[in-house]
Amino acid sequence: MSIPARIKDDLPFLTSLRRDLHAHPELGFEEERTGSIVAQLLEEAGVTVHRGLGGTGVVGTLQIGNGTRRIGLRADMDALAMPEMAERPYKSTVSGKMHACGHDGHTAMLLGAARHLAATRNFSGTVHFIFQPAEEGRGGAKRMVEDGLFQLFPCDAVYGLHNMPGLAVDEIAVVEGPQLASSDSWRITFRGTGTHGAKPHLGRDPITAAGTLLSSLQTIVGRVVDPLQPAVVSACFLQAGDPKALNVIPDVVEIGGTARAYSPQVRDQLETEIGRLAHGTAAMYGIAVDYAFERRIPPVVNDADATARALGAAGAVFNEKVRTSFPPSTAGDDFAFFAQNVPGCYVWLGNGPAVDGALHHNTAYDFNDAALGYGAAYWVALVERELQGLDGV
Repeated sequence: MSIPARIKDDLPFLTSLRRDLHAHPELGFEEERTGSIVAQLLEEAGVTVHRGLGGTGVVGTLQIGNGTRRIGLRADMDALAMPEMAERPYKSTVSGKMHACGHDGHTAMLLGAARHLAATRNFSGTVHFIFQPAEEGRGGAKRMVEDGLFQLFPCDAVYGLHNMPGLAVDEIAVVEGPQLASSDSWRITFRGTGTHGAKPHLGRDPITAAGTLLSSLQTIVGRVVDPLQPAVVSACFLQAGDPKALNVIPDVVEIGGTARAYSPQVRDQLETEIGRLAHGTAAMYGIAVDYAFERRIPPVVNDADATARALGAAGAVFNEKVRTSFPPSTAGDDFAFFAQNVPGCYVWLGNGPAVDGALHHNTAYDFNDAALGYGAAYWVALVERELQGLDGV
């Protein structure tokens, strides 16, 4: 493996930094402490810093030589609203908040790369280090774009990285095409007529309607969407009645869930079909219905040219440990908003075995510090190759 000596020497600092960030998690748009640490370390390294984009976002810019190509590297900074249950010396000090997805590691790796690149200056062009707030469902990337990210910091390509439990720390997956699904939310409210549970004929029962809908939803993926096109429709919320009134049929049932797809066409299809079933079920039972479909995050789809460049950088660091075939995830990442504006590539960095709470969003999860050097080295290789005119293949 090719990890630069300067990064190896920096690993004790990066490990300490990562664990400090882990112990002080901040939710989306609350990353004041994290953002201040990022800005200070970038400024100390000689990187020009812009704060406040997307609320708590930080962008560092390093321009070296007369190269005209400009690229963006993104790390997310936010934590999750969940408790940390595992005991470790750097356990979260904030009740109900933890870094359960490795954004502390992502931040530390990109800072490590920025420190190295600012010291060595071995490229010609411009790199923007994008430290994004609020990746975990709060819209940080979209807000940065709306605040003028690519007008203020033009990029010819943008790159993302996420740790992946199940891959060894000396492995990386770089794959063209879909990487993460769209992440959309839907809500259905059935409005019937409540009545005594012993006299259902005197009302219009929204609970029975809900039962019909829940079983029918699975026909969308099973019988409507092309079986060669991945899709997910899941009901994740159901609320009706009162557990203290088990002889009362309520007036209202609320149902909500998520829909996932990799293509715009299937995404449209899910929105249409969920609504069709909701209205059809309401008509069947003679009740009213409200339906809303919220488009939250588009799919992440890796651009062919950007992927080829990322693959070249990965090969320089990981040699034969680069995976060019790896299944996409049905999770979502709002890096998609960046990649909608400029060509993008999102890669998976190994986080070690997926055991003992190592999976994302688990109360025992922890980023693997052994991956810090590999991630920082990948970022450095990407910048030095892409901004020296190497084709990456």
